[in-house]
Amino acid sequence: MKKIGILNHEISEVIAKMGHTDSIAIGDCGLPIPDNVRRIDLALVKNIPSFIETLKAVLIELKVEEVVIAEETIKVSNFVYEQIKKEVGDVKITIVSHEELKEKLKDCKAVIRTGEQTPYANVILKSGVVF
Repeated sequence: MKKIGILNHEISEVIAKMGHTDSIAIGDCGLPIPDNVRRIDLALVKNIPSFIETLKAVLIELKVEEVVIAEETIKVSNFVYEQIKKEVGDVKITIVSHEELKEKLKDCKAVIRTGEQTPYANVILKSGVVF
């Protein structure tokens, strides 16, 4: 049995297969996920698991060089944006419209659906290189 890190085998598998600049998204329970993109559905009930808990878990295993966030996150749910900034540290943050973010989901290896119900609690994580 795995001792540390993400126990969810689907998330662990996707991260293990990711290369430089590949991306994975974490979204709230209302984020529309394109049919051709792998959906990893963690949502149980309202806000469980939360977006931030899920982000923290993924960041334990994934080296991230850039995050993509919708400008609506900053405007509508600024506290989510501030939490994302805190968790990712000095990583480059790219701001796009929510429509652009949804379009970029088509290029993600997977989208992790959480139970989060805060509007615009979504992020795309672009994989970096471990030295």
